[in-house]
Amino acid sequence: MLSKTEYEQQVSRLQKNLRKFYFSSEGVADFLDTATPRTLAFMDGFLGKELERRDARHRALLLRQAGFPNEKSLSDYDFSSVVFPSDMPKEAVEGLDFIGMKHSLVFYGVCGSGKTMLAICLGMKACCLGYAVRFYTLSQLAERLRSADKAGSLQSCLEGLRKLDLLIIDEWGYTQLDKDVAGYVFQVISDSYERKSLIVTTNLPFSQWGRVVTDEQLAAAVIDRIVHYGHLVNMGNKDWRIAHSPMNGQVISTRKEAY
Repeated sequence: MLSKTEYEQQVSRLQKNLRKFYFSSEGVADFLDTATPRTLAFMDGFLGKELERRDARHRALLLRQAGFPNEKSLSDYDFSSVVFPSDMPKEAVEGLDFIGMKHSLVFYGVCGSGKTMLAICLGMKACCLGYAVRFYTLSQLAERLRSADKAGSLQSCLEGLRKLDLLIIDEWGYTQLDKDVAGYVFQVISDSYERKSLIVTTNLPFSQWGRVVTDEQLAAAVIDRIVHYGHLVNMGNKDWRIAHSPMNGQVISTRKEAY
C-alpha cells in the first residue's frame, strides 16, 4: 500500500512519462505477453480515447490553418442547379475522389451561384478527413505572395503551399494581377500540377482568363496545367443570394429599371 506522498509522486511520474512515449515494438510485445485481461481491456479503452482526442485536435488545427471565411456543410448545400461532368459525378466530388487522384476542379458560374460555399464545404470535409487545406481568394493569395517576396521568404511560402493536399483559390476573375504577382501565382499552380488538388472558383470563361494575369500566354499556361487533370463543374446561372434575400423583389425591380 502506497503512502499518500508515494502515490502523489507516482501520479506525477506518470503524468510526465505518458507524454513522452511512442511505444516500441518490443515494449508492446512485452505488455501483451504479461498483461491480464482486465489490464488489456483498460488499456484498449484508454488508448482509444486518447487517439480520438488527438484526431479531434488535429482536425481542429487543420480547420484553423485552412483559413475558411465561415463554416459550411455539404448537408446544407442545394445541388439542384449544379451540372457535374460525366468523368467526375456528384458522388465522386462529395467523396473527395479528386484529392486522391490529385485532380483539380473549376467551379464556373455567375456571382451568387454557390461556388464559394461548395468550395468551403468540400474543404472542410477534407480537413475532417485529415487533409491539409488552404483557402484563399485570389487577391488574398496575391497579397500573401507579394508580402513574402518583400520579406525575402517567397521560397518558404511556396514550399508551404507545395505541402498541401488541397488549395482553394476563390474569386478568380475579381482581381487583376500585376506581372510579378501573376508569375508567382503561376508558380503556385505549376507546383500543384500532378502533386495536389486545386479548386478554382470563377465567373469567367477560360477565354477571358487573360484579363486576370494581363498576359495571354501566361493565362494559357495556367489553363493548361489546370485543365489537363481538371474537371469543369457548371454552377449555373441562378443567383442564390438574390433568390433568398428579403429584398428579392426590389433588387429585381431595380435591375430592370437600370436597363
